Amino acid sequence: MTTALHVPTTEFEKIDRCADLPHRPRVLLGKMGLDGHDRGVKVIARALRDSGVHVIYSGLWQTPRSLAISARDEDCDVVCASMMSNSHLVLGPKLVTELAKLGRHDLPVYMGGILPQEDLPKLAEAGIARCFTTGVGLLDIVKAVHDAVKDRAQAVANGTASSQLARDISLLHAGRPLRANAKRRRPRRVVGVTGSPGAGKSTLVAQMAAEFTRRSKDGRAAGRCAVVAFDPQSPITNGALLGDRLRVDFNTLDESIYYRSLAISGEDYHALAEILELIGGAHEGNDAFDLVFVETVGAGQNETKIRQHVDATAVVLTPGMGDAVQMDKAGILEIADLFVCNKADHPGEHELVRDLRDVAGRRPIIETVATRGEGVPELLDAVLA
Repeated sequence: MTTALHVPTTEFEKIDRCADLPHRPRVLLGKMGLDGHDRGVKVIARALRDSGVHVIYSGLWQTPRSLAISARDEDCDVVCASMMSNSHLVLGPKLVTELAKLGRHDLPVYMGGILPQEDLPKLAEAGIARCFTTGVGLLDIVKAVHDAVKDRAQAVANGTASSQLARDISLLHAGRPLRANAKRRRPRRVVGVTGSPGAGKSTLVAQMAAEFTRRSKDGRAAGRCAVVAFDPQSPITNGALLGDRLRVDFNTLDESIYYRSLAISGEDYHALAEILELIGGAHEGNDAFDLVFVETVGAGQNETKIRQHVDATAVVLTPGMGDAVQMDKAGILEIADLFVCNKADHPGEHELVRDLRDVAGRRPIIETVATRGEGVPELLDAVLA
């Protein structure tokens, strides 16, 4: 007798449902409040990605302000906030207010989760564009996101410098013309961070950016810090899941870091040089971006083109990646200006460092445990040297 346990789950069909739009929808997914469960959000994120959407996932425990900063800097078309902590009537309106403060009052906010029917009119009155209660189908959510997309104007109406920078990056990455008065200046230091998937690049970049911010606040460093993080674009749907920024604690760092996620195919850094100039020129004087990290997709041994765009390249490795013969192969290790042995608390770290010394020459080898911040100050010193 067949039971429900033996019936396979219907797979969400991977198909580009956004090919008719002027650009790929950019959606910010986040969970405000104290709810610590994100399984449902991840299901929605995958469905959107598999429909051709570029999904920025900001993670758990977001505040209205941190979500608003992310939505502005990522130049999103819509913000989707998931609520399960019975605080929707407080946090939802605050998110709308924060978006207005940051110059993006035009961004629609969708809210989903456990939302009582009697509260839906109050949310609409507070500025929430759409509400999705439990039981709404994935295709309904995809359609709502699809319908939120409008053609991008060159200038953001009543926008701040940061919101205009985000729009300029979107246009440049899409090969569209910018405003004639867009300022350009190469940042003083551009650092590429590359390595295999799972090596901890995103966490390391987040930790280094936070360390640089702390130094700036107490006068040990000058300027501000920015991050450009690349993730792969689907060859089937052209969608993407951009999840690198969830490693950054924007609840604490606020606007100290400018963070932008972009999807590419392979190593297509066609607009990176100009994007870096836009970031460098976005602020002048003491508020300028002097340090920019570029995090690569992490495609493996043959990912080398990032070296053409940065001043220094850090290659991140972890224990168990292979023996000395594997390391001697041409490719990613050749472009390294310094090596980072992350997850140094894992077995095999001593063997990794030993093998690296055979190929590193005079190039520095820094050992880190990114999740605990160990070795990060030394790593930042090395990339700034």
